[in-house]
Amino acid sequence: MKKTAAAAAVTFAFVAGSLVQTSPIAPITSAHAQQAQLPDFTKLVEDNGKAVVSIQVTQKAAVRKNANPFKGMPKDKLDELRRFGFPFPGPDGFEDRMPERKGQGSGFIISPDGLILTNHHVVDGADEIKVHLTDDREFNAKVIGSDAKTDVAVIKIDGKDLPCVKLGNSKDVKVGEWVAAIGAPFGLENTVTSGIVSAKSRNLPSDQFVPFIQTDAAVNPGNSGGPLFNMKGEVIGINSQIFSTSGGFMGLSFAVPIDLALQIKDELVKHGKVNRGRLGVMIQTMSPELAKSFGLEKNKGALIAQIQKGSAAEKAGLQEGDIVILFDGKGIDNAADLSRAVASARPDTEHNVKVLREGKEAEVKVKLDAAADTSVAKGKAAEEARGRLGVTVRGLNDEEKKKYGDGLVVVESHGPASEAGIKEGDVLLSVGGKKIRSFEQFKDAVNAADKTLALQVARDGSRTFLAVKLDPKDKKEEKK
Repeated sequence: MKKTAAAAAVTFAFVAGSLVQTSPIAPITSAHAQQAQLPDFTKLVEDNGKAVVSIQVTQKAAVRKNANPFKGMPKDKLDELRRFGFPFPGPDGFEDRMPERKGQGSGFIISPDGLILTNHHVVDGADEIKVHLTDDREFNAKVIGSDAKTDVAVIKIDGKDLPCVKLGNSKDVKVGEWVAAIGAPFGLENTVTSGIVSAKSRNLPSDQFVPFIQTDAAVNPGNSGGPLFNMKGEVIGINSQIFSTSGGFMGLSFAVPIDLALQIKDELVKHGKVNRGRLGVMIQTMSPELAKSFGLEKNKGALIAQIQKGSAAEKAGLQEGDIVILFDGKGIDNAADLSRAVASARPDTEHNVKVLREGKEAEVKVKLDAAADTSVAKGKAAEEARGRLGVTVRGLNDEEKKKYGDGLVVVESHGPASEAGIKEGDVLLSVGGKKIRSFEQFKDAVNAADKTLALQVARDGSRTFLAVKLDPKDKKEEKK
């Protein structure tokens, strides 16, 4: 685009010179004309730079226990392996000692009281989060909620009258328009890069829930979670991924559309998790060959390859071989379109689905189920519980409630919990002999315990009790 502008300016100067015999200062005039056609990001940065923050995360050192792979092996076989010097675990399995880890990312303030949007992968697994502002103020942050499927997280700092960004509408984004990214690549805070929108609604193999905005604005490690601005100074996306064979920028950057990010933010702030609809089907995109085999002229739609028993799809009368072409009146071009439409809808809501069945159109009403919950809610209570016990937990989803009744699912296990053998995915059923009926009750029991705590854990269809040696109580708590 710059070369085209330059060529146009040179051509204009030449023609003008041949007609009016321009003076020797014509090249300067040409340079000014060229400069006037290029975007100016100075006001955008002045207005928004202060609302972009740098995020430093720390994951504390931990000990993780792995299951004993030799459990149940005959003694003579074990003795034979010992003679060859094969390493053997203790009675509880192997131990992995994880060193302290630090990470870097970006974010942007969306409310004067300190609500910040960033990426899930920036804060995932963090024991400590610090937010640094451009005026050198630093805050401790807590995670309000985090969603792995869309890579969106909401964190909070305690502040007043903080600078905020202006939020735009990603639906209005056009391919070819100028954009700017602000973030902290490689820890270099408030770095500004620019480019154009390369594509919209880009499907990536590992992300079926996000229609990414693709740009060629330089984004590198540390930019994750930072804002992508349009020329009006509005945030239109959260910089999330790059395509790279070297680990650095190679001209392909991908941002989560701000419309989707705000939808996820509202769910996380209100519920601490994202409530998604579930249809209960296995789908695939129509290829040209499949379209021909079904007698279709265009390879559009989502082909239902399998329907799960007892699912919303089965109850609604959908069939294997149906091709979904509309969901609530919106066109479905491929499998990703249907996944996003269903995931954006809330459970227990009815929706009109139009399909092609044996060459004819059919319409059915579907009442969606609830999708399994992969969101992580980590409010203040979760941080307190993690402090002594070493776990981060979430509530049970609908399927888990049917199976266990009450309890909490372990999302992360560190320190005392990890040393006791508690693993990610375990379901905590009781604490100190009492059933876990709420997170508050669980937190209070952990904080009230002295040195050890008995937890009933469900794992792989079996239940067991584990005794956990807790970290000492905080001195401030002891004075209370």
